[in-house]
Amino acid sequence: MRVSLLVTCLVDALYPQVGQSTVRVLERLGIAVDFPEQQICCGQPAFNSGFHDEARAVAASLLDAFACSEYVVGPSGSCVAMVRHYLPRLFAGTAREAEARALAERTYELCEFLVRKLGVVDVGARLPARVVYHPSCHATRGLGLREEPVTLLRHVKDLELLDLPYSEDCCGFGGTFAVKFAALSADMGRAKAAHAAQTGGEILTGTDMSCLMHLDGILRRQGSGLRVMHIAEILDQHPDGAGSVEPQQTWTGQEVPA
Repeated sequence: MRVSLLVTCLVDALYPQVGQSTVRVLERLGIAVDFPEQQICCGQPAFNSGFHDEARAVAASLLDAFACSEYVVGPSGSCVAMVRHYLPRLFAGTAREAEARALAERTYELCEFLVRKLGVVDVGARLPARVVYHPSCHATRGLGLREEPVTLLRHVKDLELLDLPYSEDCCGFGGTFAVKFAALSADMGRAKAAHAAQTGGEILTGTDMSCLMHLDGILRRQGSGLRVMHIAEILDQHPDGAGSVEPQQTWTGQEVPA
């Protein structure tokens, strides 16, 4: 089996360790992973803002990049939901509609691929920590991923999974929503961060780095001890500690005033 990594813009530009962890988890299961370098954005920001022609032009790069891929796996429910549900609509009636539908059918979010496609629930990870899981909107509602990420976390040795109050409430990021409605986005994020902090957890995790980036900014400005870690990084933690990935901040841009 061969998998092509859909790295996503946010991971590629700001959190490359998440992409690296995704590759290591898959390779540890005996899967060959390649990385088509011509991939760029899935077109979601333009699509969500109503610029469908521009989104189509950008998304065409994915059709080219993954044309020969057996499976495509990405560490993002948001980007995978875009590929699966909206690329076929975006290219409907065009010469590339069949390509878009075929790519949608073979593209998976990481947890979805592990549990649904491979039937794997234990990747052999170990992390002695209290962890809170945030179910992002696109993964939960867009892809129907409710139990898969939780099942994988419950099989991580020494990990204590805590219940998150109001878990399915949106974190407020929502891509361009955070730009167009910044105050509302921040309020929603603060509510989600407060619920996560109340659990007494040490690590906040999820399937989407966009949500985690939004919440991490809020938590750091509040001086919270709750750290953010993508679920791929948790699954990449080795039982003996060798080669494990510590949560880290890659982005060093200017802080937005609280």
